[in-house]
Amino acid sequence: MPTDASHPSQAYEFDCLVFIGRFQPPHLGHVAVIREALKQARQVIVLVGSSWQARSLRNPWRFDERQMLLRSGFDEEDNQRLEITPLLDALYNNDVWVRDVQRKVRDLTAPTNARLPRIGLIGASRGQSSYYLSLFPQWESVSVPLVEGISASQIRERLFRSPGATDDYLSTGAYHDLPPGVVDHVQAFCRGSDYEQLLEEQQLLDQYRQAWQQAPYPPIFVTVNAVVVQSGHVLLVRRTAAPGKGLFALPGGFINPHERLLDACLRELRERIRLKVPEPVLKGSLRGQRLFDEPHRSWRGRTLAEAFYFALRPDQQLPRLKPVKGGDHARWVALADLQPDSLFEDHFFIIQNFLGLPADFSSVPSH
Repeated sequence: MPTDASHPSQAYEFDCLVFIGRFQPPHLGHVAVIREALKQARQVIVLVGSSWQARSLRNPWRFDERQMLLRSGFDEEDNQRLEITPLLDALYNNDVWVRDVQRKVRDLTAPTNARLPRIGLIGASRGQSSYYLSLFPQWESVSVPLVEGISASQIRERLFRSPGATDDYLSTGAYHDLPPGVVDHVQAFCRGSDYEQLLEEQQLLDQYRQAWQQAPYPPIFVTVNAVVVQSGHVLLVRRTAAPGKGLFALPGGFINPHERLLDACLRELRERIRLKVPEPVLKGSLRGQRLFDEPHRSWRGRTLAEAFYFALRPDQQLPRLKPVKGGDHARWVALADLQPDSLFEDHFFIIQNFLGLPADFSSVPSH
């Protein structure tokens, strides 16, 4: 519940300023924006995007870690005026995401003595604030000068580029773009198993890119995925190798050169999953298809995925799955058990698109 953290002795321009980011990791540029927000508003709400997602090279840190790192840059008094809350992405539905942001800000904004609160959206110049403003015309825009030379994506790339790079990066003074508490955490993080798994994924990605290095243009890959649902369950596979080892994923794969997209999807279900449903039944159960093209959706680079939604007739017995030797392990998963941080890449959002799953995970622990 929000608390009235107003300071009677100080007049603030805004009742509340909202700052939206992924903070992967929090750096001095983020801290500068929040400090400016604290000067102008009696309450600052920081919405941490890409929460409830599995660790990846693009999202190495979970919400609770990022929350702790953000708070480490401020004293107790400032932290009392900071509300830091998780925000789930909605990659393929801006309206769902906007509604989630609006509801969180509404519920967290401190009372203002029976008048409408003055709310603003704060961000760095030349950042994403101009894009956000177009989605929230009811809020004022506050622009903060960009801290030059600091990029979260460049920080992540240095951390995962090669073994030993992290120690060099942190010992040569190049950590000046990270707050002290973040430096300490990054050093500890890079001694753990999560870092080792992400480092393995980075090495695989480097090898993958090396194979295409001589291509005249960056490759664009085309894949297919199957969203097969029956009796409140969805068909998923458990990945047995990096990237995303141990995560659930939708069945699918690359298309063959002379293959139609639907035929490729049916082939994947037949050959790799051994789904015991006749092909005519599958085709008759097709309820929709869509291209999923978020630019950062795949670790391998620009990858387009055409997904097909099959709604099988309800039955007390779920269709049998025959294990494939050496392949990923397929299983039926109850829809109630789906959690975004247990699914590979954007596969939760693909399922959400077809099934209309709720976007509110406020009752779920924010890992």
